[in-house]
Amino acid sequence: MATALYGREPVFTAAMDEFFEHLGAEGTRMRADWLSSTPRVPMDDASRAQPLLFAVGHALARDVMARGVRPVALLGHSVGELAAAAVADVFDLAGAARVMSARSAAMAEVSPGGLLAVAAAQDELAPYLGPAGDPAGVAVAAVNAPRHTVLAGPEPALREVERLLTQGRVPYRRVPSLQPFHCPALDSAARRFAAGFAGVPLRPPSVPIMSTRTAGIVRPGQAVDPAFWAGQLAGPVLFWPALDALLADGGYTLVEAGPGQGLSMLARRHPAVRRGRGAVIPLLPADAEGTTRVWHEALDRLAAHDPAAR
Repeated sequence: MATALYGREPVFTAAMDEFFEHLGAEGTRMRADWLSSTPRVPMDDASRAQPLLFAVGHALARDVMARGVRPVALLGHSVGELAAAAVADVFDLAGAARVMSARSAAMAEVSPGGLLAVAAAQDELAPYLGPAGDPAGVAVAAVNAPRHTVLAGPEPALREVERLLTQGRVPYRRVPSLQPFHCPALDSAARRFAAGFAGVPLRPPSVPIMSTRTAGIVRPGQAVDPAFWAGQLAGPVLFWPALDALLADGGYTLVEAGPGQGLSMLARRHPAVRRGRGAVIPLLPADAEGTTRVWHEALDRLAAHDPAAR
């Protein structure tokens, strides 16, 4: 979660501190949990994981941009799409803090559930899914790659799907999450979340955003519609279709601005990248070790790709 950069990288630190300050007392508690080896609130809980994923992604992007890197497009996975919206000036950081607080409040009323990452194509998993739109059933939560699909749902329906996947010898693993994101179980939460945008000024993006909700560029009318951003909470993340659409018109240097290297791993599988039409640069390590080393190596690689970067 990039804690090794806090206090060492001025732009990153300032962006994190500004976000925490806009959250008030909760921001103070969140920063303490983020920096602690024994957080008061578990880091897998949505009230911590989601705002911090947003904040770290936004702060990393701001730091890289301050060094002269200018993104030509943004693509965010799940809450990363809200970080992309903040980087693209759809809302300012004060507005982002209000939006993320509303998201956490909406999630607080969600029944326990979780996510399963399954090594299978989306159409192969149809027998394991509940009826379309059923908030009590399991649904596709993300299409991350052709054979990397995430399922989500409330307990105990998710446990039953785990049993069936095990019985069918379909490889899967639990994703660290205590809530069932991006499925019909969150329809009510998405409506509560939309109400939390009240009073937050929204603007068309200053940088094109390839949405993982639609797998298309966010249109100006969508960008200023709270329901568009809030609906993402209950809809599947179309990461691979969005990446595919982005890479259809040329090669890019893809920079992963977030914890871990999960999206970098997926992006490297794309045929365009494998053919050499793009480079993939993660800003942070795959685990907690070597944060500063990977960060500086990434900056060196970025400078080699973009002479304006420093």
